[in-house]
Amino acid sequence: MVDLAAAFPKLAEFIAEFEDLDDGERLQALVELAEELPPISTGRAAEPFPTTCRVQECQTPVHIWVEWYGERLHLEADVPVKSPTVRGLVAIVVQSLEGATAAQVLSLPDDWLPMLGLEAALGMTRQQGLRGVIRRIKQETHRQLAPS
Repeated sequence: MVDLAAAFPKLAEFIAEFEDLDDGERLQALVELAEELPPISTGRAAEPFPTTCRVQECQTPVHIWVEWYGERLHLEADVPVKSPTVRGLVAIVVQSLEGATAAQVLSLPDDWLPMLGLEAALGMTRQQGLRGVIRRIKQETHRQLAPS
């Protein structure tokens, strides 16, 4: 099992931040984090989003672009502003995984909600959606980095 704090210091910060909050405060923190989801690049914003970038497990339209620059991950994501809880979750993922190696990404658990203390605060649909986001990133990592 990967040492999350060492491999993903930003994720460890989020876990520590959420640790002492109650469910209502955690949801409020997620809504605030929605504003921290970086905007997608201008070129992507100008084009229709490819269906291959859509995370099917999410009810909210979540689009993720997974790119590798050398051995480092770069993520971009688009989530509607009207879905601040989902935007907050995706912001945590994007900020936590930016710059990760493939080995780190592939060693991640699919379910982050227990680590963040959010499993009781979020419904099953959002839980499945977040797992889908993580699985999509892992699948794209396998696809893009698999030997030819």
